[in-house]
This record gives sequence, C-alpha cells and structure tokens, in this order.
Amino acid sequence: MFIYLVRHGETNWNRERRIQGSSDIPLNETGRAQAAATGELLARRQWDGIFASPLSRAMETAQIISDTVGLAAPITLPAVVERHYGDAEGRTDDEVDRLYPGDTEVPGRETRVSVIERALPALVQLAEQNHGKSVIVVAHGGVIASILAAVAPDRPRTPIVNGSVHSFRHDDGTLSLVNFDDPIEAESESHGGEAFNTQNILARREPSGS
Repeated sequence: MFIYLVRHGETNWNRERRIQGSSDIPLNETGRAQAAATGELLARRQWDGIFASPLSRAMETAQIISDTVGLAAPITLPAVVERHYGDAEGRTDDEVDRLYPGDTEVPGRETRVSVIERALPALVQLAEQNHGKSVIVVAHGGVIASILAAVAPDRPRTPIVNGSVHSFRHDDGTLSLVNFDDPIEAESESHGGEAFNTQNILARREPSGS
C-alpha cells in the first residue's frame, strides 16, 4: 500500500515568510497553479482516494488535485493538520529572531514528538484501511518533516517545497520512505518554489532527526 504525502501550494504568508502553523491561511494564485501542476504529475499514476488536512490551504490543494486526477472530493484527515507554532504564528523571521533568539522556547509550540504521535498512527491506520491501494494525502511542511524524521532519520534533509510529493510504503505496521523510477518526486520538488525550511525560521533551527 502506498501513501503519497503532498505539501499544499503557496500562501501569501509563505511568500512573506510568516509562520503559519494552525492558522488557516488560504492559497494564493501561485499556490493554486502549483496544486494544478502537482495534479498533472500525479495523473501519471492510478489513485484510489485523496485525503487532506482540514486547513483550507490543504483542502483546496487536494480539491484541485482530485479534479485533475479524476477522484471524488477529498476526505478530511484531522491528524495531519499543521504543527502548532504557538506565539510564533503570523510572525516573520525578523520578529521571531527578536522575540525568541537562539534556542529560546516559543510559548505554545507543539513538539515534533507530539506531531509524530498524532500523524504517524493516523497514516498507518489509513494504510491499513486501504490495503493494496494508493492514496494521496495533502498535508503541511511541518507534518511531512516530522514523518520523515520518524521513519527516515538518517536521510539527508529533502527540500519540502510547496506542491512537492513524497512517497511512502506501508510495511510491518509503519511507513517507510520509497523511491520510484517515475520522476514525480524530483519534478514536484523542482517546480514548487522555496523550501519549507526557508519559509519557517523555527524549522531551520531544528535538527532533521529531532
């Protein structure tokens, strides 16, 4: 069983390098174009369903993709909502540096362990409920980074750009990162614009395996 995690398209806060987290910021026109381009890449494969975080930027990305690949409307998967960044949400890089220099703890910030504990079991359960199928899950940079840290901690940090695709296989009760000969993953990373770590100063401070 295969799960393809897709990062949502760009928002204005992404462009302004404001930390979004659980704030519900919609796609901008660039983000909608990225979602459509990702849909064209994913249309090279056959799919059995599409799921998404309930935040509007993920749901709209999923809807654009589902329209392109010919799937029914996306189903919400609340456990893959973006990581909560507490008081940092809505702030720019400069504001975060000024208020929380170095390793200063941000009030209300969700730990990576907490993200893994809610998102990974939900994805495993989704896999078990869709044995033998291939599904798309539209999520967020913080969630995808957390899943990668959990299941592939030794892998070099891969750019998680808006609209990028990351493929996983369900094995022995967990997920493992896989690579296909089809160039979907590489192409999706090349057309998506800036990487998640570029847009999120707190993500740049955090080791990939933590």
